[in-house]
Amino acid sequence: RAPEDEEEVVEVGWQEKLFSQFEVDLYLKESACQTPLDWQYHEEIQKLEKAGGRKNCRIFTYTDHDRFTDLEELCQKVTDLDHEVPSYLVERMANVRRRRQDRRLVEASSLKSKIITWEPSEEFIKNNHVINTPVQTMYIMGDLGPYGKLGHREYENVLCTIKVDGNGVITVKPDFTGTKGPYRIELDGEKREVWEYTIENASAQVQPEEEEREQRVFRDLYGRHKDYLSGLVGTDFEMPLPGTLRLFMNGEIVSAQGYEYDNLYVHFFLELPNQWSSSPFQQLSGVTQTCATKTVGWDNVAYFCYPFTVEMFYTQEDEDSLPQWPVLYFEVLSLDFWQRYRVEGYGSLVLPASPGVHMLTIPTWRPVGLGTVAEMRRFFIGGSPELEDLTYIRIPSTFKGKRLSRFGFRTETTGSVTFRLYCLQQSKAFLENSALRQRMQSVLDRLGGFSQQSSVYNVLEAFQRARRRMQEARESLPQDLINTSASTV
Repeated sequence: RAPEDEEEVVEVGWQEKLFSQFEVDLYLKESACQTPLDWQYHEEIQKLEKAGGRKNCRIFTYTDHDRFTDLEELCQKVTDLDHEVPSYLVERMANVRRRRQDRRLVEASSLKSKIITWEPSEEFIKNNHVINTPVQTMYIMGDLGPYGKLGHREYENVLCTIKVDGNGVITVKPDFTGTKGPYRIELDGEKREVWEYTIENASAQVQPEEEEREQRVFRDLYGRHKDYLSGLVGTDFEMPLPGTLRLFMNGEIVSAQGYEYDNLYVHFFLELPNQWSSSPFQQLSGVTQTCATKTVGWDNVAYFCYPFTVEMFYTQEDEDSLPQWPVLYFEVLSLDFWQRYRVEGYGSLVLPASPGVHMLTIPTWRPVGLGTVAEMRRFFIGGSPELEDLTYIRIPSTFKGKRLSRFGFRTETTGSVTFRLYCLQQSKAFLENSALRQRMQSVLDRLGGFSQQSSVYNVLEAFQRARRRMQEARESLPQDLINTSASTV
């Protein structure tokens, strides 16, 4: 360890230059001075020598514009391997430093004419290849040479690196010592000397008055920025008319899985029931791109990630009528190399009645022709039975009767399509008094109840199945046991 008389305590300011013995010996010679910075250091060292010499002994600094700062950043290694061979990218980027560049003002005409630089210069590549955030660097060094042998470059060691970027972020590496023990540096010499050093933050604490004044400045800055953003966005939002509900939906056709053929695409359109309307420029239909499938588990999945946006308005005209919710109809088709297309499945989706994010997977089906000739035609020349009216998936829009019979219509189950829907609802009634809110909520409840009728039918079917099982179990019991229980009752 270093003897006690080798202890040294130095307080260093930001970009404060403390000369080492090597620099003192170097810059005292006029022949070694080449740049204006060298001549400035030459004059400062002469003044130090006249004033009695430098006060620091082993601790010194390298500021942002010193030669060592350039060389240190040039010689940094990517890994800790002793025999590291720098790659092509490391060699090309070694001399690129993030410094504030003197950018020339470019006129608008020349900017438009030079959107692409076909022959970039090497300086242009250096300035634009990295994130050009200005960074200032400072190194606190230690001359750990033997006693009486100060001024040798091989004994210089970096004790602390301080960097400040243009965003005001200060990086200190290694960190302040604090409650941790001192840092250790072990030299690779005959004596194996071990040096210990600590790093403390010697900056003066901010007074409460100054801190409060700084907080006020920050609050004013944040307030002006908030007002600026509010001015860009505006405060006058378009509100729907009273008694009107606006439904805004950002939808996404995520994927389709489980189909027979490859290269799938989806054709869809939205049907608006009575009392629903949309903008004349609103597109209520669309076709996805053709997507090849990939094997995921047991299914072949085609990932579309196709977005669409729909905005609709519901106007309540008669409180006694049962409102209906919009329905999304879609069909899945395939297209092969010979431009033969086949209908892979039909499906429908009732839009969710509640706002929020909804992830829905809808099963599909397709019509099947009679006999094997229809399937052979589908395999060899493409084409298959398809619906003329896609609303026949649920209840056709042209149907006016009370009962819809699909007897004799042959279908088979195919794959499924996954949707991701982001639904937003806006109504002036949400901001009014409780009576109007309850009125709009009753409308939404009825809309949601209409969309959930299928779940009620499922409950009734489950009840009927349970009742049949009870009857079958009762019929399987011995008759004498049934008669005895009946007479007891």
